[in-house]
Amino acid sequence: MNMYNDYIKEIEERKLQGLHPKPIDGAELLSEIIAQIKDSDNQYREDSLNFFIYNVLPGTTSAAGVKAAFLKEIILGESVVAEITPAFAFEQLSHMKGGPSIEVLLDLALGNDAAIAKEAAEVLKTQVFLYDADTSRLEAAYKAGNAIAKELLESYAKAEFFTKLPEIDEEIKVVTFIAGVGDISTDLLSPGGDAHSRSDRELHGQCLFEHNKEQQAELKALQAQHPDKRVMLIAEKGTMGVGSSRMSGVNNVALWTGIKASPYVPFINIAPVIAGTNGISPIFLTTVGVTGGIGLDLKNWVQQKDENGNTIVDEDGEPVLKEVYSVATGTVLTINTKEKKLYNGDTELKDISAAFTPQKMEFMKAGGSYAVVFGKKLQTFASKVLGVDVVPVYAPSKEISIEGQGLTAVEKIFNKNAVGTTPGKTLHAGSDVRVEVNIVGSQDTTGLMTSQELEMMAATVISPIVDGAYQSGCHTASVWDDKSKANIPRLMRFMNDFGLITGRDPKGKYFPMTDVIHKVLNDITVGDWDIIIGGDSHTRMSKGVAFGADSGTVALALATGEASMPIPQSVKVTFKGEMKSYMDFRDVVHATQQQMLKQFGGENVFQGRVIEVHIGTLTSDEAFTFTDWTAEMKAKASICISEDDTLIESLEIAKGRIQIMIDKGMDNEKQVLKGLVDKANTRITELKTGIKPALRPDANAKYHAEVIIDLDEIAEPMIADPDVNNEDVSKRYTHDNIRPLSYYGGTKKVDLGFVGSCMVHKGDMKILAQMLKNIEAQNGKVEFKAPLVVAPPTYNIVDELKEEGDWEVLQKYSGFEFDDSAPKGLARTKYENMLYLERPGCNLCMGNQEKAEPGDTVMATSTRLFQGRVVKDDGEKKGESLLSSTPVVVLSTILGRTPTLAEYEAAVDGIVLTKFKPSQKQLVR
Repeated sequence: MNMYNDYIKEIEERKLQGLHPKPIDGAELLSEIIAQIKDSDNQYREDSLNFFIYNVLPGTTSAAGVKAAFLKEIILGESVVAEITPAFAFEQLSHMKGGPSIEVLLDLALGNDAAIAKEAAEVLKTQVFLYDADTSRLEAAYKAGNAIAKELLESYAKAEFFTKLPEIDEEIKVVTFIAGVGDISTDLLSPGGDAHSRSDRELHGQCLFEHNKEQQAELKALQAQHPDKRVMLIAEKGTMGVGSSRMSGVNNVALWTGIKASPYVPFINIAPVIAGTNGISPIFLTTVGVTGGIGLDLKNWVQQKDENGNTIVDEDGEPVLKEVYSVATGTVLTINTKEKKLYNGDTELKDISAAFTPQKMEFMKAGGSYAVVFGKKLQTFASKVLGVDVVPVYAPSKEISIEGQGLTAVEKIFNKNAVGTTPGKTLHAGSDVRVEVNIVGSQDTTGLMTSQELEMMAATVISPIVDGAYQSGCHTASVWDDKSKANIPRLMRFMNDFGLITGRDPKGKYFPMTDVIHKVLNDITVGDWDIIIGGDSHTRMSKGVAFGADSGTVALALATGEASMPIPQSVKVTFKGEMKSYMDFRDVVHATQQQMLKQFGGENVFQGRVIEVHIGTLTSDEAFTFTDWTAEMKAKASICISEDDTLIESLEIAKGRIQIMIDKGMDNEKQVLKGLVDKANTRITELKTGIKPALRPDANAKYHAEVIIDLDEIAEPMIADPDVNNEDVSKRYTHDNIRPLSYYGGTKKVDLGFVGSCMVHKGDMKILAQMLKNIEAQNGKVEFKAPLVVAPPTYNIVDELKEEGDWEVLQKYSGFEFDDSAPKGLARTKYENMLYLERPGCNLCMGNQEKAEPGDTVMATSTRLFQGRVVKDDGEKKGESLLSSTPVVVLSTILGRTPTLAEYEAAVDGIVLTKFKPSQKQLVR
């Protein structure tokens, strides 16, 4: 009774928060509940029945194993529960999604009781989450002559688990709800500060709209007025879901507006309807597909053109927009899934066929993309065992092949890694492709959801196809509080057991690492032809092609070693001219975005596409700075084209850092890290001998657009400004507003500086150290007029800085240095005018633990300028997060304001900020 009493106490505590009982995932608690159900006189029996039937998480949770075993007892007559008949027990098993439930169903289906076997087989015909142990057992029974096994395989070969599902409604009535004007960050839907609660779906649901209870009440009132319609959440005059993939964001929208996935599984809703004037951010749209939802590109505001077809701009040079049709809150619209059009009454508003491709409609029909992926595998398996051809049940993969047209870099990578395509057929952009995944990354604030997704799909071990996978602890590195202590060790234990390399060792053999996930993935990616999937929007590597993904897609990649998506279009970016000696490479990154928008009349040609960067001469750390920022350019991914010698140098760097991980004891029994070193050595040999040169696109490849960046035009440092006071709300907090340093006239007050996040590397830390020495030499001392927070991305960087003497310089000027033996237990709320050397990790960029003081103007190297992310507003002033290079940040904190160009040049005098020169070689085949 101890566990049950604790559970009842927790229920009472949750009631005070307006919450229902937390779903049960533990075997011990459920065992007590079952004992109370069996005791007909038990005072808690009725509640226990409700908990057992309606409040147990399915999949491979330990509770699911106990539940499945008890249901089996009931079906076999070994236990009698009046309220749970054998038929109802079978129904319960049908909703448990694999793992122990499949094992029980196979026991019953292949057992000696013919009647029970028949019932079990009917349930099994609806299931798709079967793994090797299950299918091997089924195959063995079939070969032994078992009739039920033959019947099941025949059903699977016909994919009856899919074909017998009801079709999606031809008409879906929706009522609109404007969630915000302008780009909507996933922070609005699932704030970073609430990351700790993401695995508790009901609790996390309370943070929708950043806890704006008034807006939540408006949504509920709208639902009450339109009980027969689904709410469509909209980003008016913007893109929905920028900044992060966040499954938790889609989960929250689904919890409030979606459809209940199962009557027996609490707080898991599917099929939300989400839209934006400029559509949905690519990685967020993938997340919508995971839940079988609908994502619409409304285009209800369009740029105005003059008679010559040129974009009309206002006095600020911004494109003038015109409303084509209204989607104001409360507007009733009709989605016609057959015609694939959006209507207001009888008036056709928009062709929405892009949201209703055959593949996306399959996701909607199946209740999400997982069921389709596993269904295809199960059908293929059954057909192979039976020796029959695969019946064309699912929509055929779209295969676009254009004779005589070369391949872009991403097209080459997808063709190399494609699975199940027509043999010998070369595929181009737009083709639907299933690909093998080489590297997978899971980060700590989404990792708990990834572990839940793995349990839900009954996966127990990482796919052997995956070369390597890493679980980080970077997003919770700043503050080791009670929430982190409860969540992170549990996550690390699960992922370590699953087969990932983990930042924290559950056995305590090596020191806990809080290295930034993207940096680690960049180091362990040792193939320029690799495909990388990571649980963060900044999964952008300097080698191969990487895609940020939601926690569910990460789970699918870990479990199956595969991912499915269309081959994206590419935009080619080349460089000309020469960088000025006082410019930082971050300025090239910002100038790329600025010059692209200028060249295309304000249209972001990068959005939803792969940026193919012909950068050539930058090694992995600096190249990563470029690819990392492409997430803010709204690109789907990016690829760096390197010269052979540059790639060799990058691979040698990767080998060294992987070896450090091995030396620390981070490798596992399968020696995954050693395997990556071996792979790097093989690739280096291929490059040196000329057997296989570095990845290059074909000279006759076709691009959506080509952008040429003129380095000569970059005359001064560039800053991404959130423009918080722009009269047009839709133009605030976008990354497209790039301004030169001189715009601020050396007068804009800066309240705090931040050097850290994935956008910096060891070179930035060395620049910081040299600047401090320069300033002391010039002024006789270093005095900060604003706080400077410094968070190195990795421990490797700290170790290297210590060896090279730079860390000692930083220590000299710091007023605080992190101590891993006594990490901070509380988030800092006040800052003094001094240098803070923080623990490696995401720190302020994540915004889930520490933030700047409300209303501050922050100058940062990070990637996030969204409202409330790094800094909240206060009653008098909006918080601002301006993004710039390390030298600009450092000097801004010394001065307490933005520097003039002359002050900047003096501060960086003699410092080599970057050695970047565009490649003079042909980076095409």
